Amino acid sequence: MSAGWLAEIPARRLVEDGLEERVALAPGDRPLVAVGDKVEPGMALLARLRDPHVEEVDVRAQGAEHLGAGRTFSSATRHRGRGEVRLEGELLTPVPHRARRWRLVTGQHREPVGAVAAGTVSVVQPGSEIRIALDGRAVRGAFAAGMPARGTLGVVTDALGELRPGGIDMDQSGSILVVGSRIDAEVLTRARAMGIRGIVVASLASKELRDFQASERRQRAALHPAAPFAVLVLDGAVRRPLSSPLAALLAALDGADVSILMDPPALVFDVPGLAVPGVPEDWVRIRGGRLAGAEGRVLGLSGVRRFAGGVHLEAARVVVGEDEAVDVPLGDLERLG
Repeated sequence: MSAGWLAEIPARRLVEDGLEERVALAPGDRPLVAVGDKVEPGMALLARLRDPHVEEVDVRAQGAEHLGAGRTFSSATRHRGRGEVRLEGELLTPVPHRARRWRLVTGQHREPVGAVAAGTVSVVQPGSEIRIALDGRAVRGAFAAGMPARGTLGVVTDALGELRPGGIDMDQSGSILVVGSRIDAEVLTRARAMGIRGIVVASLASKELRDFQASERRQRAALHPAAPFAVLVLDGAVRRPLSSPLAALLAALDGADVSILMDPPALVFDVPGLAVPGVPEDWVRIRGGRLAGAEGRVLGLSGVRRFAGGVHLEAARVVVGEDEAVDVPLGDLERLG
């Protein structure tokens, strides 16, 4: 078996360096950092506008150099029945066919949004995004939900396990929990209510994701929103166990401070001297079909084989478990490393 052939199998990196986090800026959000600033966990990145709405304002008092989408605007505006009202916000666009009038996004309350990982600000674009080049290393996931969060990592089940509602302890408040193969929306809601900061799980079904997102929207709309809570899904919606190298890495991180990002979905850590588990070059994971989640060594190409549904695909011979060798389509394999 040649190294060139192994390169045909998609590779999934266990750990990535130099990741860049994107923090979205909605119209009206006010960045509190500048390009080149060093940020630490907890440092305020932006002031998020709560319950924004759009007004039309007369900008004749402003010079042309102060006008433009994304610029801050402040003036007293006369409203029928309310006298003069002071409006402050972000200019969006000129009003068509109405000279010197602009649309302004404004609101009464702003909430600070803090950084969850250390890094250096690389981009600040009002109304669009803040980008941060992170100092730590990262494990990418398939998707994430909730809000970026930081906490102490705790492994509470094995790779094949599940976390039940009764398995959450108040002593775990402030932690990010690794919970194995899957979790349901009831446990996620209970974990958030008990002060857990995040959940790392191999898979999350689409229905459970929708239920959690609906609950999260209700929390954000509350007068006093709860602390940030994040869910990082490492593999997707189909149930499967954590890969053994990833489970070993997370076990090594048990007790370390970590962060969950939304964009990109990732678990970030900065632990000097951490030994990342080595993975043999011919070690693969099966990511689809009846053996999804199984791992083993590739023995070599087995040529075109017939699979379920009468489909003929190029396959490889993989030893799964102790001695069982099976033919697996190349497209269903991924290398780890």
